[in-house]
Amino acid sequence: MIEPSSQGDDRQASSPNFGARRGGVQPSLIVIHYTGMASCAAARARLCDPAAEVSAHWLVAEDGTAEALVPEAARAWHAGAGEWAGITDVNSHSIGIELSNTGSHPFAAAQMTALEILLADIMSRWNIPAHRVIGHSDMAPARKRDPGPRFDWQRLARGGLSVWPDLHGAVPTHDFVAAARRFGYAETDPALVLTAFRMRFRPWASGPMDPVDAALATDLALRFAVDAGPAQA
Repeated sequence: MIEPSSQGDDRQASSPNFGARRGGVQPSLIVIHYTGMASCAAARARLCDPAAEVSAHWLVAEDGTAEALVPEAARAWHAGAGEWAGITDVNSHSIGIELSNTGSHPFAAAQMTALEILLADIMSRWNIPAHRVIGHSDMAPARKRDPGPRFDWQRLARGGLSVWPDLHGAVPTHDFVAAARRFGYAETDPALVLTAFRMRFRPWASGPMDPVDAALATDLALRFAVDAGPAQA
């Protein structure tokens, strides 16, 4: 197992699929994915295939092995089209972590433990706060579902590695979409935003938006509001 804490930013890349971060920006987001492939080996082969033109900074196997594929200072090709907190070039602003999982089964305990170690290390190294750790589905709700409803976001939040809404003291609002956007979601089809939001925070919920959705989104917006200002390309 590659210990994440032992990996600096000078490690050798395993994937050729990366470039310079546009505008010289440093990473301020972490995007979590699942590979959606049958095995970690198959995912590694694709992430390192020049013809595929996809990559990620890290690949975490089911047994907890964390493999560095792209230097963190470089721009990996993992996020694609989408937006979070006004940022539209998410690749330039983020570090991508791929978890070996088909999306149809729970994430292994060893894999989650390794992810926690890796996240803590990256967040410390780049000074990334917990509310800037997001899922692929958060920034691309029209295209992506990963890391999916089986991913344990609440576990990460308990460790200070992500955030979780709190209904205690939250002020309900009828404008779920406005609150979700203030938290970071893009201005897009409200149904897509609701699906992405629930997949992360209420995977058991169904039906139309309800007051609980609005209250949870409001709490997150009040505590982790996107700074006002022009969108970052």
